[in-house]
Amino acid sequence: MTRPLNIAYSPCPNDTFVFDALAHGRVPGGPELAVTFADIDLTNGMAERGEFDVLKVSYAVLPWVLEEYALLPCGGALGRGCGPLVLAREQGSAADLAGRTVAVPSERSTAYLLFRLWAAAEVPGGVGEIVVLPFHEIMPAVRDGKVDAGLVIHEARFTYQDYGLSCLADMGEHWETTTGLPIPLGAIIAKRSLGEPALRELAAAIRTSVRMAWDDPEASRPYVLEHAQEMDPAVTEAHIGLYVNDFTADLGTDGYAAVRGLLTRAAAEGLVPPLGHDALNFFADGIRKTPQTL
Repeated sequence: MTRPLNIAYSPCPNDTFVFDALAHGRVPGGPELAVTFADIDLTNGMAERGEFDVLKVSYAVLPWVLEEYALLPCGGALGRGCGPLVLAREQGSAADLAGRTVAVPSERSTAYLLFRLWAAAEVPGGVGEIVVLPFHEIMPAVRDGKVDAGLVIHEARFTYQDYGLSCLADMGEHWETTTGLPIPLGAIIAKRSLGEPALRELAAAIRTSVRMAWDDPEASRPYVLEHAQEMDPAVTEAHIGLYVNDFTADLGTDGYAAVRGLLTRAAAEGLVPPLGHDALNFFADGIRKTPQTL
């Protein structure tokens, strides 16, 4: 690389854990990075405007950006038992959301697509008004009665009870039960204009950074805690354990099937544009990572 790659990812523990070694020049032969921290609702917009070389984005935004960006086969967040939650002040059922106001962190997020797919199947007549709020304002808004329910992600899985809230439904549980696939949450994308050699180099470096973090978790701890919004080490470790897994090192067949499955279902509901057949293709290590059967 002749210049640092401009990259934007969130300050969340899973992202800082994944990129710690690469961002600090500890990956042998890895590209130099110029890092900007931004929450994923902001990076989604950055991707649509083509503002960075590399970005962590919601899988939900891929249909709008894959002409300019390639989906990398590593570094993202998929998993099981780690989906978004719908929270309310009192325990209840999906039917209680009919016609009600729900706060969401973004309408261009994977969490939102999972929520809308769940609501289409489980909420008679559908939900009412959708209100977009910054992530950190959602649980207080539900607690204070400003909205009827809220869609939350990330460390809120571990902290919502501190706000006196109840989990009305788990979007990931619904997705896994109905599809059998892992939950696709966040993706790493890079500009196609960087060229195939640079994309290969970047993907290999990200994989190495992930494995270095696994091999020596203590090395990344200062970087993770410096940027974590939830400073409780136990919550931070739980967050990393949930969102950094084998799919982070390599999407693999199940990972790609989950991504295409989500976007195909969302397109059928009119939530995103249809995805081209080859849109997810990426060549790394000489292997076509997206089987044509997906």
